Amino acid sequence: MTVLLLGGDGQLGRRLRGALAPLGDLVVTSRGGTLADGTVCEALDLADLDAIDALIARVAPQIVVNATAHTAVDRAESEPDLAHRINAEAPARIAAACAARDAYFVHYSTDYVFDGQGARPYREDDVTAPLGVYGRSKRAGELAIEQSGARHAILRTAWVYDVHGHNFLRTMLRVGAERDELRVVDDQVGTPTPAWLLADVTAQVLRAPVRRTGLWHLATTGRTSWHGFATAIFEGALARGLIAKAPRVVPIPTSEYPTPAARPAYSVLDTTGIQRDFGVAIPEWRAALDATLDRM
Repeated sequence: MTVLLLGGDGQLGRRLRGALAPLGDLVVTSRGGTLADGTVCEALDLADLDAIDALIARVAPQIVVNATAHTAVDRAESEPDLAHRINAEAPARIAAACAARDAYFVHYSTDYVFDGQGARPYREDDVTAPLGVYGRSKRAGELAIEQSGARHAILRTAWVYDVHGHNFLRTMLRVGAERDELRVVDDQVGTPTPAWLLADVTAQVLRAPVRRTGLWHLATTGRTSWHGFATAIFEGALARGLIAKAPRVVPIPTSEYPTPAARPAYSVLDTTGIQRDFGVAIPEWRAALDATLDRM
C-alpha cells in the first residue's frame, strides 16, 4: 500500500511520518522538496493546483493524508485569496483526484469554523459560523471534500502544539526564558492538542477494518484558557529541569491583546464520536502536555 503524506516537514507532518510509516510505502512531500534533516522528498506547493493532479497520478496512492494548510490566522486576513486557494481549492483538487482513483483522503480542519459563542463542547453537526478568513477557508475545504465523492476522514482539531515548529508551547518557553513576567489571554477557552496525538489517532483510523467516511472532532479532553495552558507549561517545564525559572503569568482579557483576526472565545470540541467509532482513547489536556514535555 502506498501512502502519500502532503506536508511532511510541518509540526504535524513530522509526527505523521513516524506514525504512518508502518502502514506501507510512505511518500512524503514538502514545499521545497527537502525535509529539515536534508532528506530529499517530493516537492509540492499546494498553491500550484495543477501540480496536485500530476503528483497523485504519478504516485498512485491508496491513501492521501493532507498535513498542509495556510495556518497563519492573522496573515490570512490580508491575503484571503491565497488562504482560500490553499485551504479550500487545494483540498477540493486532492479530493477529486482521490475520488477518481478510489483513494482514501484524510484531511485536518479547525475549531475556527465555529464562532466561539457556545456553552458546551461543539459536536460535529453543530452549526458553523467562522469569524474570519482562515475559518471560512477551512470550512469551504470541508464542504468541498464532503461534496467530492471521495472516501474521506475530516479531523477537526484545536490549539495544536508540539516540541517542534511554531506553536504556543515553544513560544512560551522561548519568551519565558527572556522575561520575568508574561501577560496571557485568559478569556479564550479550548483544548490544547499535541501533534503526536493527531498522528497516532490518524494511524489508528487508517488501521480500522473499514475506512469510514465522515467528519470527526479530535482534540484532548477537558478545557483551559491560554493563561492556564501557559501556567501549566511553565510548571511542567520547571519540574523537569527544562527551564531554570518560571516567569509570572498575568491573566489579561482578549481586549488587551488585539489581533487582525478574531479568535473564538470557546473552542472546546466534543470527541465522543471518534472515541465511539474508532475505539480511540483521548487523554485529558494536562496529561497530554505532561507526555509532550517528557519527550523534550
